[in-house]
Amino acid sequence: MPRGRPFRKRLRRLVTALAAALAIPVAMTAAGGGTVAHAAGVQCSVDYSANDWGSGFTANAKITNLGAAAISGWTLTYAYAGNQTLQSGWNGTWSQSGKNVTVKSLDWNATIPANGNVTTSANFNYSGANAAPTSFAVNGTVCGGAHQPPLPVLTSPAAGATYAAGATIPLAATAVAADGATVTKVEFYENTTLLATDTSAPYSFDWAAVPSGDYSVYAKAYDSLGASGESTPVGVHVAAGPSIVATPTQVSVQQGKTGTFGVKLSGAPSSNVTVAVARTSGNTGLSVQSGASLTFTPANWSTAQNVTVAAAATGTGAATFSATATGYAKADVTVTEVGATSDYNARFLSLYGKITDPANGYFSPEGIPYHSVETLIVEAPDYGHETTSEAYSYMIWLQAMYGEVTQDWSKFNAAWATMEKYMIPTHADQPTNSYYNPSAPATYAPEHDLPSGYPSVLDKNVPVGQDPIAGELKTAYGTDDIYGMHWLQDVDNIYGYGDTPGGGCELGPTADGPSYINTFQRGAQESVWETIPQPTCDTFKYGGKNGYLDLFTGDSSYSQQWKYTDAPDADARAIQAAYWADTWAQAQGKGADVKATVAKAGEMGDYLRYSFFDKYFKKIGNCTSPTGCAAGSGKTSEHYLLSWYYAWGGSEGSGGGWAWRIGDGASHFGYQNPLAAYALTTDANMAPKSATGKTDWSTSLGRQLEFYRWLQSDEGAIAGGATNSWDGAYAQPPAGTSTFYGMAYDWEPVYHDPPSNQWFGMQAWSMERVAEYYQQTGNAQAKTILDKWVSWAMSQTTVKADGTFLIPSDLQWTGQPDTWNASSPGANTGLHVTVSAYGNDLGVTAAYAKTLAYYAAKSGNTAAKTMSKALIDGMWTNYQDPLGIATPETRKDFSRFNDPVYVPSGWTGTMPNGDKISSASTFLELRSWYKNDPNWSKVQTYLSGGAAPSFTYHRFWAEADIAMAMGSYALLFNA
Repeated sequence: MPRGRPFRKRLRRLVTALAAALAIPVAMTAAGGGTVAHAAGVQCSVDYSANDWGSGFTANAKITNLGAAAISGWTLTYAYAGNQTLQSGWNGTWSQSGKNVTVKSLDWNATIPANGNVTTSANFNYSGANAAPTSFAVNGTVCGGAHQPPLPVLTSPAAGATYAAGATIPLAATAVAADGATVTKVEFYENTTLLATDTSAPYSFDWAAVPSGDYSVYAKAYDSLGASGESTPVGVHVAAGPSIVATPTQVSVQQGKTGTFGVKLSGAPSSNVTVAVARTSGNTGLSVQSGASLTFTPANWSTAQNVTVAAAATGTGAATFSATATGYAKADVTVTEVGATSDYNARFLSLYGKITDPANGYFSPEGIPYHSVETLIVEAPDYGHETTSEAYSYMIWLQAMYGEVTQDWSKFNAAWATMEKYMIPTHADQPTNSYYNPSAPATYAPEHDLPSGYPSVLDKNVPVGQDPIAGELKTAYGTDDIYGMHWLQDVDNIYGYGDTPGGGCELGPTADGPSYINTFQRGAQESVWETIPQPTCDTFKYGGKNGYLDLFTGDSSYSQQWKYTDAPDADARAIQAAYWADTWAQAQGKGADVKATVAKAGEMGDYLRYSFFDKYFKKIGNCTSPTGCAAGSGKTSEHYLLSWYYAWGGSEGSGGGWAWRIGDGASHFGYQNPLAAYALTTDANMAPKSATGKTDWSTSLGRQLEFYRWLQSDEGAIAGGATNSWDGAYAQPPAGTSTFYGMAYDWEPVYHDPPSNQWFGMQAWSMERVAEYYQQTGNAQAKTILDKWVSWAMSQTTVKADGTFLIPSDLQWTGQPDTWNASSPGANTGLHVTVSAYGNDLGVTAAYAKTLAYYAAKSGNTAAKTMSKALIDGMWTNYQDPLGIATPETRKDFSRFNDPVYVPSGWTGTMPNGDKISSASTFLELRSWYKNDPNWSKVQTYLSGGAAPSFTYHRFWAEADIAMAMGSYALLFNA
C-alpha cells in the first residue's frame, strides 16, 4: 500500500550556478513571418547545477532565451576541467569528446520561446575534483547571466499599520530599473491577489473599503526588458470596527520593577476618545503605575502612548490588563510577574510575546503554527506556510513552559485542542478503518533506491505478518480510528487540494483553511526537490487518470483512497511536553488543570506503538529476502524503537471497503525519546489504556538506551541507526554489517539526499531528550552516554569574546559499531565521526544549550552549565530582531528550483492550479505559484546567474526552542 515518508530535517546540498558574458542579439525573419534566433543572434543564459554524491553527480543545465525571438533548434556546448565522464542523459541528446560536452535538442523541446527556458540533465562519474564548467554556448554563442530585475520599495502603508474595517488604505511605491531599462508599470498585490496597476510614477493606489482581517501587501515592478521584481511585503491589520490596539500583548516584569506597553487607536476618531487601562484579572501584585487614563485626538490617534505596570516585591504570576473605551473593541495585555532575579524567565516571556503576537505572522487565522513566518523556504516542507506535526508538538511544548512560568494552563490545553482539531484526522477523514483486517495489514511493495524505480509494483505473494495491537486499541478506546498526527499540512491551501480536516476529500482550490498533503514517497534518494506533492485523500480529481497513485505504486487497478503518515518524533515530543505540563502543574498544585489533556497524550502514546513494528509486521532480525523474511506473529515483529514513520489508509467513496496499516523497520537514533517512554510508564495520568501498552513502552525505554549505546562513536557522537529491511526491500545486507537485535547497521537510515545523519541537529534534539530523562531519574546508562557525548560536543564548540559562537553543523562518518552484545557492549573503536562544517544554526543551538543545562543540573558539571549559559546569552545578545531571534542564511541549494522531477515517460497530469505534470517537469514548474512570492526576485536573480540569495528565516520550531532554552535555564538554575 502507499506510504509517505516524513520529515527531512534540513537540506544542505551545495550546487553551483555559473555563466559567462552576454552576447549581442540579432533577430532574423523566419519563412512563416515570425522571428527565429539563429547562431550569432542568440541571446541566452545557462544556469548549471550539480547534485553530487561523491563519485558521481547529476548535471542540470537550464537554457533561458533572453532574446525577443524564439530559438528554433539548439545545441549546448561546454567543457569540464577534470575527468568527468558521461553515463546517460535526458531531455536532450548528450555526447562527450574528451572534456567537451555537447547536448542537442529533441523534437519536443527544440523551440525555446522568448523569455522561455528548457532544462536538460545527465549523470556523470568522476574522481578527484568536480569543478563546475565556467563557460557555456548555445548554437555557438557564448551565454551569459540574465538582466537584473527592477527594484520596487513599498513606501505605504507602514509595516504593522492598523485600520478600521471599511477604511481606505493608501498604497504607494517607488521603483528603479537596472541595466539601462525603464520601469513600465507597478502592480500592487495583497498576497496573490492583484489590486491595481499603475504605469507612471509616482506609483500609488487607494485600496478602498477594506474588510476586517490581516493582510500582506507588496509591490511588483516590471521593466522595458520584461524583467520583474517584488518588494518586501508588509503586514497590516484591519479591525472589525473601531478598536484599541496594544503592543506588545505579552509583557514580563520582575519583582519590584516596572514594564510598559503601548496603546493607540485603529483609526482616526471624530472627537477625543478616553481610554481606560486597568487590571481585570489575575495577579494582584501587578498594578498600573501610569497611563490608567489616556486621551486620543483626531490628530494623535495613531501615536502609541505608554502604560507602565508595576510589580510588587513578592509574588509571581500573570494578570490581564484591559484597555477599554466606549464604542471601541478592547485590547488585552498579559503581564507576568517573575522573580527579582529571573532574567531568563523574562527573556522567555519576551520572546514568547513575539511568537504569539498575531501581527508577527507565526500563526494562521485558525491558530495553526506555520513552519516559518516567511513563505519562500524549501526544506522538508516545500513552502513556509505549510506546517508539520513537528511544529504542532513545539507549540504544545512552548505552551507547557508558559504554564510553568505563569501558572496559566489554559494555553497548553488550547494548543493540544488545536492540534487535535486540525492535525489528527477525524473519523470523516479516515472513514473506512472498520474494514481493517489485522491478519492482513497491508500488501507488500518494495522500496527502490531512486525515484526512477517507481511506481513500485504491489506483490501479494510476499508474506506479511499480523498486527497484534489493533484489537486491544479498539477495545481500549472504542474506535477503529487512529489517534496520531499526520505529518504535513498545507495551511493556506496554496496547492489547492482543499481536503479541509473533518470536511471531506478534495474540496478544491476555493476551499478555506488547511489541507492534508504528502510529498516524499519514492525511496531513500528522493530529495524534497524531486517530490511530487499529492493529496492525502485522492479521488482522482487532480493528477492523472488515477490521481497520483500510479506514480508511486503499480497495480492492475486503482481505487479512490485516503492515506496518512505519522512522524513518530513529533508525537513523542507532544507526549514529552504533556509530561512536563503534568509535572509542573502538579508542583503548582494545579494538576487538575491539565489532567484531561495529559490523558490524551497517553492515548497518542498507545497508537504511537505502531512505529515499534516492522513495516509489514515481519519478524525482526536477519531478513535477507522479501519471501525469506518470515511473517511475524504476536510481538515477534516489534523492535521497540521509534521508527521513521507509521502509516495507515483506506478506501474512499465508491472504491469499496478496505483499509491498511504499516509500521517501519528503519529506526534513526535521532527519533528516539526515552523521556516519552519514561512518562508513559510512570505517569499515572497518561498511562496507556491498552492491555500491553505500558509493557511495550517499558521495553522500549530500555531498548532505546541500548540503541544509543550501540551507536555511540569512539569520539562520543551518535551514529545513524538500523533497519530490518535493507534497501527497503528486505535485501541481503553487505557482508560484515554489524547488527542490533538482528537489525542491520545503517549510517544514513531512511534518506540519503542529504545523508540523514549529516546534520548536527539530530544529535542535539535526541541528546536533549536523554538529558531530560537523566535529570528526572539519574539513570546511570543515560549518564554514561551523556558524559561522552557532552565532552565531544563541547570540544567542537567555539564561543567568541563577543558572545557569537560556532557549533558543529555537518558530520561525516566512517566505520561501524560493534555488533550489539547487551551483556558486554563493544567499545566501537572502529566507528568515527568528523565535523566537516561549523555554523550558528540558532534552533539547533537552543536544543544543544538545553542538553547541556539538563545534564549540568543533574551531574553538577560546571563546564556544561557555563557553556549552556554562554550559548543562550550569545543568542540573546547578538541575534535579536523585531520578530524573534534569527540570523541570515545563504541558500545555494535554491539553484535546485530548476531540478527535474522524475515522472515516468508518457505519464501526464495536472495540478489543481493548472500546472502540468510530465516527464519534463521541474520542481518549480509543479509550483508555479512560487513566482508570485514577494521574495521570488531574489531567487530568480540567482537562477539567472547572480549571487546566491540570503534570507533571515523565523522558523516556528526554532523560535519556540530558543524561548524554551531561556525558560529551561531559569527553571534549572533559578536564574
